[in-house]
Amino acid sequence: MAKDPSTNTTLLRAISLLEEIATAEHGISAADLDRRLDIPKPTIHRLLKQLEEQQLVTRELDGRHLLPGPRLHRMAMGTLANESLKAPRRQLLERLAGEIGETCNLLLLDGHQLLYYDRVETNWPVRIQLTPGSRLPLHCTASGKLFLALMPHHRRRALLSTLMLDAHTPYTITSLSTLEEHLVQIARDNLSTDDEEFIQGMVAIAVPIFDQVGHMQATLAVHAPRLRHSIESLLEWAPLMRQIASELEETL
Repeated sequence: MAKDPSTNTTLLRAISLLEEIATAEHGISAADLDRRLDIPKPTIHRLLKQLEEQQLVTRELDGRHLLPGPRLHRMAMGTLANESLKAPRRQLLERLAGEIGETCNLLLLDGHQLLYYDRVETNWPVRIQLTPGSRLPLHCTASGKLFLALMPHHRRRALLSTLMLDAHTPYTITSLSTLEEHLVQIARDNLSTDDEEFIQGMVAIAVPIFDQVGHMQATLAVHAPRLRHSIESLLEWAPLMRQIASELEETL
């Protein structure tokens, strides 16, 4: 029996909608999709309704702007976790960890938290144990502050309005105005630090990993006990980290 061409057309249109929503810097409206795609407006609304029902897209609080839904998020995480796709990424992390001699991490933004996605451990007996799958706060981690600094301003304002700036150590930034000043400098440097702000005795630095259109999609971070490193000594590895980050862009 011949295939119904309309089925393929519907499928491709739905994929186009998902691609636009998933790659947008921030929430995107149905009107935006209508301007960008050669799809009839009624079809856009019908497909969006179906995609929402299947939890592939969701709406921001304003009810107008669309974001990737939890099901699409799970699919993306599952793709990243695929062992065949993971091997090149692990090789790069192992190369960096071998050069620096400290634990190297790959982190993603998951809502209002960081997700520890992948890591290569140091061989030192004294090390900080943070397992893949752990979720960490944004305001007091190198990677979290980097995500905040480089996201669109309106999204950062909305996110900061919901965050509790809890003090995890005596060095945690708990003032919103101070944190915002700190984020301006991080955005200028494209690099972030954690000077015992999350765990006392631990220091870390992070650099961004971008996708092919320049959107930040992950961070590459190195952390170490204060007894072995200072922020200044970790920063000596920043050029190598940026190089590895650019190579990681091809694997994510």
